[in-house]
Amino acid sequence: WNDVMPQILPLIAQLDRRYKSLQSSRSNWERHWQELADFMLPRKADITKKRTQGDKRTELIYDGTAIHAVELLSSSLHGMLTSPSTPWFSMRYRDPSLQNDDMANEWLELCLDQMYQAFNRSNFQQEIHELYYDLVVFGTAAFYVEGDKEGLRFSCRHIAEITVAEDANGKVDTIYRKFKISARAAAQRFGEETLPAQMAKDFKNEPHKEHEIIHAIYPRGETKGRKAQNKAIASVYYHADTRQLLSEGGFDDFPFMVPRFVKDSVSTYGRSPAMNALPDVKMLNKMSEITIRASQKQVDPPLMVPDDGFMLPVRTTPGALNFYRTGTRDRLEPLNIGANNPLGLNMEEQRRNAIRQAFYVDQLLMSQGPAMTATEVLQRNEEKMRLLGPVLGRLQSELLQPLISRSFALLLRNGLLPAAPEQLQGQDIDIEYVSPLAKAQRLTDLQSMLRGFEVMMQVAEIAPVMDYLDDDKLVQYLVEVTGIPARVIRSNEEVRRLREEKAEQEAAQQEMQQQMMQAETAQKVAPLIKAAGAVD
Repeated sequence: WNDVMPQILPLIAQLDRRYKSLQSSRSNWERHWQELADFMLPRKADITKKRTQGDKRTELIYDGTAIHAVELLSSSLHGMLTSPSTPWFSMRYRDPSLQNDDMANEWLELCLDQMYQAFNRSNFQQEIHELYYDLVVFGTAAFYVEGDKEGLRFSCRHIAEITVAEDANGKVDTIYRKFKISARAAAQRFGEETLPAQMAKDFKNEPHKEHEIIHAIYPRGETKGRKAQNKAIASVYYHADTRQLLSEGGFDDFPFMVPRFVKDSVSTYGRSPAMNALPDVKMLNKMSEITIRASQKQVDPPLMVPDDGFMLPVRTTPGALNFYRTGTRDRLEPLNIGANNPLGLNMEEQRRNAIRQAFYVDQLLMSQGPAMTATEVLQRNEEKMRLLGPVLGRLQSELLQPLISRSFALLLRNGLLPAAPEQLQGQDIDIEYVSPLAKAQRLTDLQSMLRGFEVMMQVAEIAPVMDYLDDDKLVQYLVEVTGIPARVIRSNEEVRRLREEKAEQEAAQQEMQQQMMQAETAQKVAPLIKAAGAVD
């Protein structure tokens, strides 16, 4: 170890300087995140405050409207984007000629089935749900994807652990993750011989004592490491206090997805609906606290007690006896504080409605009222899709696309997907999103097309508008919009062959009918010819 120490220190020193620079630039964000978590996600309120496990975290909360709104929006995003009960993505070839190739489509669908099985066998659903909580509250989330011969593993990392940096295109390409690990776990992960002296000592005497580790992930070439030069992404673990290298490796592609709910052009971290709702949330909690105190004073009011007419102490328990001097007119009277509870409750309800609007609650839940027609339901869903459309676009580019691409690559490299046919080697594959939200957005186009058909059918009585429609392209469009699986769709070659067979059957049937008609005519004419011959 001592032989390579001079070679390692410059790398770790450079990485540590970058980490501290990035860490100092996010101090304002940390205070903001802490306040958001205190009021809306208390179980994750460990950013600037450090608390022990099991400690109560709801001491600032007097109204749970914001907490329930966060849960609703997080669950709705989960169900609309990555639902565990319905497919939420598919794949197709970029080359149009391969989209009608049965063998190519069957291989792609087999890969798709294997990917869904890998997702279902892993911890994907619980971790992706946690990611939506981070997005809704903090505006930024970090999702780690790794895999081996057993399958895929996912991990949503706490916002307090990660520090990120963007490249020139605004894409996150560098992550520093600071976390704690026990000496025993560090020895198992990195090897006992690589541990710093104090950690090695703790491994023998106090194996469960925790130490801080920093994991740096960045593009290869920005620093000079010692190993894994063939990997595009560098991965370096080092001890936070001693800055001693623990492990150096790499990844073929970036292992973290860092989606932002919304983001401006000058910030690295994203903003969230919770940030917009924070003033109303703080106001509502303060109003609720005051209303509770006012109600308590009305239910159990302060007492006005004369200074010399009663024998103290005054007893307020049920059935208690209070003694006063004979002949005095003084009495115990409650203090009228003049509280106006209806006004306070009305103001609280205004803040609750503002919070629900910030989290799209009105759009996500069908309002309780008279039954709606099917058209009204479709219009309501269309409105919902329009509101969440911009969010879907950013999540597709920063979360879903890199998530599916990395998962596909990991499964393929680990031999968990069938080998591609030789003619498919090097072919590009596009990802198509078929989640309930993506489908609903495309079904809006389908509804517009159906309305166009209605108009065209009416105009067809006076103009040949139907001649402009291509039947085959119309069917292909409907297959794409509705997401019908390729396994139940015939290829162009099969359709051509089927049409030829139908044409041959129709021709044979027409020929048979002509022969039958000729035979029938001959039967009718034969007696006439015979009669005419007899007359001659």
